Amino acid sequence: MKLGGIVTATILVILSQGCVSTKAPVEEFNLAVVALDAAKEVQAAKYAGGYYHKAEESLRRGQILFQNREYDKAREEFDIARKEAEKAENAARVIRWKNGEVL
Repeated sequence: MKLGGIVTATILVILSQGCVSTKAPVEEFNLAVVALDAAKEVQAAKYAGGYYHKAEESLRRGQILFQNREYDKAREEFDIARKEAEKAENAARVIRWKNGEVL
């Protein structure tokens, strides 16, 4: 009887840990992709290459982490990618505006 109770308790602990898993960062991924697309539209790779390439690299790292189910780390990378892409877009818009380009 005692062994059966231990086995049952162990199974319950394992199952409860499985239910507490981190949610996949799908929204963060989508936001990063949209931000990178917006940066592409204003040619951020040309005008704000540093920010743009950091965004691309963080997105790639996030995708690898996502595939490995390391969701917390993937979420961080996707957030970095979004922020860097937003910086790239804004910097490119400012530079192009200063150059007299119409966007």
